[in-house]
Amino acid sequence: MCLPAAAQGHIIPMLDVAKMLHARGFHVTFVNTEYNHARLVRARGAAAVAGVPGFRFATIPDGMSRSDNNVTHDVPSICKAITEVCLGPFLRLLAELNDPAMGHPPVTCILSDVVMDFSMEAARELGLPYVQLWATSAVSFVALRHFRLLFD
Repeated sequence: MCLPAAAQGHIIPMLDVAKMLHARGFHVTFVNTEYNHARLVRARGAAAVAGVPGFRFATIPDGMSRSDNNVTHDVPSICKAITEVCLGPFLRLLAELNDPAMGHPPVTCILSDVVMDFSMEAARELGLPYVQLWATSAVSFVALRHFRLLFD
């Protein structure tokens, strides 16, 4: 299962990783927020999220209200909403996908954007391996690594 953060600069790199994994024989479920999934459909068309054998798309709510369906969310607001809202729907999605009656392979690992930390809690709760993707530029990574030094 691949779970990007709810921002275009995170979705596209995670989608690229998901496609690479799928090309190497992995079954992939790409989980996006309902809002960003709809934006992806508007931008690339329904065929872009139709899926292919071994690659499916799923969604979870992000907890944000919708006054305009095609705007970028305020970063602090979306981070707060994701922290407060997403764990329950994500756990329900995992339970649904792992239901043997669904007829597809169960989720065996979660690859999540570092920002979507609720997925780490879900992985722990279900005993699943968990991997984080850091979808940022090298300069942002270096700045973060040296943040304490810069702060001091």
